[in-house]
Order: sequence, then structure tokens, then C-alpha cells
Amino acid sequence: MKIVLISMPDVTPVIIHETAVHMPNLGIASIGANIDEKHEVYVIDLIRKRRQVRKYLTRTLLKIRPDLVGLSAMTWQFDTCVKIIRLIKRLLPHVGIAIGGYHATLMYKEIAASDESELIDFMIRGEGEEAFRRLVDALDGKDRFKDIASLSYKMASEQMNPQKKEGNLFIHNPKGDLLDLSRIKLPIRDKRRLTWGYHVVYNKIEVMETSRGCTRSCNFCSIRHMYGKSFRVYPVERVLADLDDIYYKRKTRWAFIADDNLVLAPERDITQAAVKAVSNCHRYGIMVIGGLIHGFPDDDDAAIIRNYEFFNALKIDAVYTQILTPYPKTGIRQNLKDEGLITNLYDYRYYNGLWANVKTRHLSSEQLQYLFWYRKQTVMGWWEPSELAGRDGKLWTSIWRLAFRPVLRYFINRNLRKYGWQGRYQKELLRLSSMNRFDDIK
Repeated sequence: MKIVLISMPDVTPVIIHETAVHMPNLGIASIGANIDEKHEVYVIDLIRKRRQVRKYLTRTLLKIRPDLVGLSAMTWQFDTCVKIIRLIKRLLPHVGIAIGGYHATLMYKEIAASDESELIDFMIRGEGEEAFRRLVDALDGKDRFKDIASLSYKMASEQMNPQKKEGNLFIHNPKGDLLDLSRIKLPIRDKRRLTWGYHVVYNKIEVMETSRGCTRSCNFCSIRHMYGKSFRVYPVERVLADLDDIYYKRKTRWAFIADDNLVLAPERDITQAAVKAVSNCHRYGIMVIGGLIHGFPDDDDAAIIRNYEFFNALKIDAVYTQILTPYPKTGIRQNLKDEGLITNLYDYRYYNGLWANVKTRHLSSEQLQYLFWYRKQTVMGWWEPSELAGRDGKLWTSIWRLAFRPVLRYFINRNLRKYGWQGRYQKELLRLSSMNRFDDIK
């Protein structure tokens, strides 16, 4: 069988400008690598084809003519995912469509009851490597849909007859056990990955993970719906093999480590733990990106300022700033809903951390949105490369300090004098609102 796996083109400039960071989707690369070798597998990261989504998919899919297309989407990407599925169905009416990722895992019942269910044949809930591998085998006559844990499929799929009346009724198999990470193969990074050019500024980059899951129970997070309240680590040998693949075979010197517990230390004071963790990472040549969320119920302007000042004191390499988002099926969504603090309940396109979908007890959503942006400009200021970044990226950090930043500072200060902070802010909102609008796949 021929299988194509696709990740979405939607981006968020939460760390740096959206064109400066394009990283491969680890999820589809890992799922593709674990499909039985007798099948043809191709991986497409549409983040690298943002300006020509329709043209690229039309040319590529008609050339490959896959039997099954798998798509992975976060909640805020699902609207784009549906549009891409409609495009695929126009190109290849009889191709099988499977979706996975966080949104399918959390919202599979709602998706099954929606109009979009007509477009979808299968849903993979939770970890996808084993369920998707078995789904491919079942389509090849070597397995049975009803025996595959964590798979949702249409009743008609068993007979492969989507014309039947009951074809849109999904059967949701029980959720499967968590996977043994020692058996997960290295992700696809070879010629089966049809897109290329992944980068952070001017540096090539790949993504790897060293563990899955989280022991914490933060009620704003949805990770436990994917992995439960668990924590599993990859064997050291597997981690080293992954690094070797990135460094020697892919000739790539930067690796982004996706790990929710890399510096987990609940017994220590969070400030001291964070400072020590950053220092240790820098000591061993590891750059640090710090996560920061604004918009909790008691947040006011002073709290936003303190948060930014805290990250300034940490001397980290970059800050990943977000506004609290009431993601589906999270505990905090219900808490905020009960208090009447959610201002956008169902338009998930804005659930990417950039938009204020909530208000606080002290700030309206409009005020929160503005202060989230304004205080980042005035408290954190211009990005200053850390000592580590300056040492490992002398060329591009020098270009930033001596060329790009002075030029940007000149034009931004000129716009500030002309339009003021509110004028600049309104221009930024317009830019962000059009960032993930792909007119060619409407």
C-alpha cells in the first residue's frame, strides 16, 4: 500500500518570527517509521509549503496516488485540516482518510457527530505508532479493524463500502495500553520525507524526544488525554542512536528536544530549580526555551510584568509566551466556563496561544490581549543572544546584533512615533489574523 502522512501548514510565532523557525513534525515521522516496511510511506510537512499548499498537494498526491492519507492536527489547526481533506477528496475521491493528534484524541466523539465525519474514515486516538501500523495492515487484509485498540472507524469500513447509509456512524474501540518506547523505531528523516529545509534562523534542525508523558496534573494541559498521568523514558541507547542519526546521517548540528520532564524537580523551589536547570543546560551546550502563560483568573497587569521580569532574570535563550487557552476536555476549561471567564468557547481557530479567548477577574480579553503584547515589548525588550547562542552561532547572532536589529529598531521606532503603541498593536493583530489563512484551499 501507499501511505502519505501530512502535518498542517499553520504556524505560531510564539518564540520568534514565523518564518525563522520551521521544524519537522515528529509525530507523523515516528508513525511513518513504524509502518511495516513492505508498504510505501511518504511524509509531508506543509509548514515548508505554506505559500503553495494546493499546488504542492495536487502535484504530489496525483503523482503518488496513495491508498491512505493520514493527517495530524492540533485543535487550532483542525479547520485547516478539514479544508485539506476536502481538497484531497476532490483529487482522489476514493482515498482513505485517517486523522490523529491531540484534537482527534480529545474530540473524537464530537468529530464523529459532526458534518465533517463524512470526509473521515478513521481516527487514531492517543499514541499512533501501533494503532496506525495495524490500521494499514487491516486495510491490506492482514488485521481486523475491530481488534485494533485506540482506533475509531466507520461501520461501513469493515465492508469497505462507504455508500451504505450507516457509513458515517463510528465505532470507537477501547483505548490501548501505552507503548513500550524501546520498540519505537527512529523517525523518518530520509528521502521518504518529501519536504525539507527545516531550520532555526540559518541553522538546520531536527526534532527528537527523550520521554513521553508527564506526572503532573496541571488542569490547563491536555497531555494526560494522550498518555495518561504517566512518565516513560526512552532507553539511553535509543536516545544516543537518535542523536547519531541527526548528527552523522543528516549532518545536522541542532536538535530540538521535545520532553515535558527534562528538568522535572517537584521537591525544589521552582525559581531555584529553574535557575539551576538553565545553568546546567548552558554548561553542556544546550540552549533553553522557557514557557510562559498569561491570563490565569487572578492575573492583572502587575502579574504580567512580573512574569516577564522573571524570565529576564533566568537569562534563558528564548521565551515561549502564550495566553491561557481553554482547550477542550481540560479541567481549567470547565472552571473558567463556570466563572464566566471564557470569551470564545468554540472558534478553535484562535486556540493557538496567541489570542485571548478568556478574560481574568481584573482584565477584559481585549486588555489581556494588548498587555500580553505590550509588556513583552516594554519589559523583555529586544532579544539579546545569550553567551551560548553567541558562541555557537557567531555569524547569525552577529548579523542580528549589527544589521537586522538596528534596521528593525529604526523602522519600528519610526512607526511608533507615527502610530503610537496602539497603532503598532493594531497592525500586529492584522498580521496575526491573516497568518494562517490559506486562500488556495478554501
